[in-house]
Amino acid sequence: MTEMPSSQTPLYHHPLPALEHWLEQLGAKRQRANPCLWDLHRPEWSAQIELEVDELKVSWHSDGQVCVRHFPYGLSRADAEAVILAGP
Repeated sequence: MTEMPSSQTPLYHHPLPALEHWLEQLGAKRQRANPCLWDLHRPEWSAQIELEVDELKVSWHSDGQVCVRHFPYGLSRADAEAVILAGP
C-alpha cells in the first residue's frame, strides 16, 4: 500500500496509487470499463468521481437531478473529501 500524504496536501502531490486508496477508503468503487471513473453511493445520493487530467470531476445524482462540479487538483485531500461527502 502507498503511504498517504497529509490530508492537507494538495491532490496533485498524491501519487496515483494514493488517490486510488483514498477513494477506496471513502467507499468508492472503480468502474471496470474505465479505471478513471469511481462510483460512490450514499443513502441520499450517489456520485461518479472522475480523475481527469487537470481536475477532479464529481457528478452527484439525487432525486432525478444531476449536479456536476469540477475541482482543481490544488485542493487539499481533506477539502476534496469534505466537498464530495457533503453531496449535491
